[in-house]
Amino acid sequence: MERRKTKWKNERPLMATLFALLVIMAGSESIAQEKVSDELKEFKITIERTDRGFKLQSDKGSAWAELSFNLAKNKSQAIDEYGMTQLEEVSTNKDPKLADYLFIITKTKDGITLTGIEGTAWKELSFSLRKNSRQAIDQFGMTE
Repeated sequence: MERRKTKWKNERPLMATLFALLVIMAGSESIAQEKVSDELKEFKITIERTDRGFKLQSDKGSAWAELSFNLAKNKSQAIDEYGMTQLEEVSTNKDPKLADYLFIITKTKDGITLTGIEGTAWKELSFSLRKNSRQAIDQFGMTE
């Protein structure tokens, strides 16, 4: 019995230190998440799979209103606030009224994969998208 009390007394400072460290880490992570959220500008895009390929409609944050293109399976297309682009030709002209984003859309067997390069909280989104179905995305991911 004496031994257990001594052991617990010796572990108390360690437990208090671990608890304090846990609280500090949790707080800094939420601050980092808020900082990322504050740095992202708002955009909303609806992606539709059509008989001829893909149709993207920008509801906010873009210079373009609608894009249509066809992709072969496992082929990609880069999209930014100015429309379709090539990764090596991304516009350096930044308009403060527009969201500053860049992502790659890749057609897969069952749908699409989006790879966030710039201006998105997500790194990758994959979802099925049947013909004539739609999915909206924004800076935080899939949305309605």
